[in-house]
Amino acid sequence: MLRGFDFRLSAYGKYPYFSWIRTHFQRQNRVPDAKKFYTMTRFLLLYSFLFLTCYLQAQDYGSFFLVKDTKLLTPVYENAVPVCNCEDLINLKLENTVIESAVVNTVDNSCRVTAVVNHPPAKDRVTVYLALPIKNWNGRFYGLGGGGFMSGIPQFVGVPIPQGFAASVTDAGHVGGSGSFALDTVEHRLRWQEIRDFAYQGIHDMTVTGKELVKAFYGKPAGYSYFIGGSTGGRQGMMEVQRFPEDYNGVMSYFPAINWSQLLVAGLWPQAVMNNENNWVSKTKLEAVTKAAIDACDAEDQEVDGVIADPVRCTWDPSQFVGTAVGNEVFTEADARVVRRIWEGARTHDGKFLWYGMTRGTRLTDLTGTGGTPLRGVPFEISHEWIKYFLLLNPKYNINALTWAEFEQLFNQSVDQYAQVIGTANPDLSAFKNHGGKVMIIHGLADQLVAPQGTIEYYKKVQTLMGGPETTATFARLFLVPGTDHALTGAGASPTGQIDDLIRWVEQGKAPEAINTMQKDKTGKIIRTGRISMYGK
Repeated sequence: MLRGFDFRLSAYGKYPYFSWIRTHFQRQNRVPDAKKFYTMTRFLLLYSFLFLTCYLQAQDYGSFFLVKDTKLLTPVYENAVPVCNCEDLINLKLENTVIESAVVNTVDNSCRVTAVVNHPPAKDRVTVYLALPIKNWNGRFYGLGGGGFMSGIPQFVGVPIPQGFAASVTDAGHVGGSGSFALDTVEHRLRWQEIRDFAYQGIHDMTVTGKELVKAFYGKPAGYSYFIGGSTGGRQGMMEVQRFPEDYNGVMSYFPAINWSQLLVAGLWPQAVMNNENNWVSKTKLEAVTKAAIDACDAEDQEVDGVIADPVRCTWDPSQFVGTAVGNEVFTEADARVVRRIWEGARTHDGKFLWYGMTRGTRLTDLTGTGGTPLRGVPFEISHEWIKYFLLLNPKYNINALTWAEFEQLFNQSVDQYAQVIGTANPDLSAFKNHGGKVMIIHGLADQLVAPQGTIEYYKKVQTLMGGPETTATFARLFLVPGTDHALTGAGASPTGQIDDLIRWVEQGKAPEAINTMQKDKTGKIIRTGRISMYGK
């Protein structure tokens, strides 16, 4: 079990999700709209369900966030104890920051602090949540990222506490997982400060504020600082590396959504293709053709294990599946055209490359959702909200009518308008390298939401700019995990012990040449272990 994980970790009430949302509205002197309150609560419960599902399904989910070999966590300082009471932190004066609460959480014996950062003359509110162990602080700071439009979940701030970390998360200026925060529906304009907070400023605020509170509480600065996150959290980590290179000594970036302005629109490419073809492919057919692709390319690594070892090189064409009976249906040439274009990736009206498609063997149904009678498309909601709130400023926009031509226009607008704000693909990591920072990027090759090809492309650009593969490997390493999805789970073996690898690299100078992987059966028995070398080896 994930030691120390408890929904009571929050100091905000017996039912932390509901009380946290209620408190948010009270702070802003707002009466919670029933529909919005329900939507926010539903998202939080769903996000937690996904978190716990990943935990239960992953081969070693604790390795995503925690250290396996706790001997690595030798205290940075001897006898590091608080120099003030937890409640005294509420009097700490920080620029443009209000400490709203500082209370002891008796569940895990930590000091829980809530601070709000503002950026005048804007009226934004970046809320920072911090957990400080009252005993056995290991001398390290731990920043935790979010997912989707959610920058972080306060209830998870206590996860690293049993291992002695001082930990922090933030809402980065908005509560909940909806992209609606970006649009002021009264003034009908974008909330640009809130967008900046989500894009890059909020995590930096969390880090700076968190470290100041650590220093005030223990009388000593954090000896080492680590950031851990996946998807949006992976993007947040890479944004820290690029924009604020001195914030962290070590960053673990899982399946990072670094090419945000491209991939958010690309998430609707399957829907545009089906609309253009006037052919919506059923879930059963999508699953069947995916299995056929796996069967065709599985043995290319001389091992038949239900995994395509290098799906980028798999060129199996769905036309070979045409005529196959799938339940009560038959896979048609029109179905093959849809699947082929989804695998090929987003293209312009005249066939030029826009963005990568899903690799063969990747689960298609997340972005190629269909349902109803007659069958129609069911778009990926995060991409849908990006279009509605960030691009068209129209909450009522009907994505079901999206055409190929409109898709291309929206893609270009997204890149032009947001690449410099939320795009996280700057390959110049000189400052991070010179600071002595280390970053590990881990991406599943069957990621259904963030195409791994984009991460590979970015890493190659880093290698080119930073002096080649050998020089880049001194501070940044990429690991690609076959057969694993957007949670590093699936038919392939999942990484294990990677946080240990990062700490060894940062604190002992032992760079990971490879990461360990492990697979368990349904009973929890280990059935496979392995090693995945860093990219290029």
